[in-house]
Amino acid sequence: MASQHGMIDPFEPGQVSSVDGNRVISFGTSSYGYDIRCSNEFKIFTNINAATVDPKNFSEDSFVDVNSDVCIIPPNSFALARTVEYFRIPRSVLTICLGKSTYARCGVIVNVTPFEPEWEGYATLEFSNTTPLPAKIYANEGVAQVIFFEADDHCETSYKDRNGKYQGQVGVTLPVT
Repeated sequence: MASQHGMIDPFEPGQVSSVDGNRVISFGTSSYGYDIRCSNEFKIFTNINAATVDPKNFSEDSFVDVNSDVCIIPPNSFALARTVEYFRIPRSVLTICLGKSTYARCGVIVNVTPFEPEWEGYATLEFSNTTPLPAKIYANEGVAQVIFFEADDHCETSYKDRNGKYQGQVGVTLPVT
């Protein structure tokens, strides 16, 4: 279905666990889903401006932009990234996304909201470091698994129909009100 509908670009039809002979956190097609990767674009949360976290008035000043193959998240903090993959979700499909166990077992929680029917774009990923130590995230390696649910019928109103505020996002996207 993914290749037939152009749902994931780039699409990896198999499970990749090594690149150029080097072991990586796996990505690509899994048993019942797709293991996504994060790009090398990160926004690391910092509180140097003593800001209040407000989803209705979120300040870009609360982040430090980093472009790197690794991201070090400070203790008890978080970072945002985006997927390598661009998604085009069909009108009859809804997804949920769960963090990979490799990161969960290190105290790093990956949060991604569902991809609604007819949503498209690069997904923004949130990595929470729940530990008292710095945590490392690897770009271009697996971070979470997307699970796809297909309905028998198309939904009545899709994300595209509602002109969803995150439709077509291309970079690491902060909260939009």
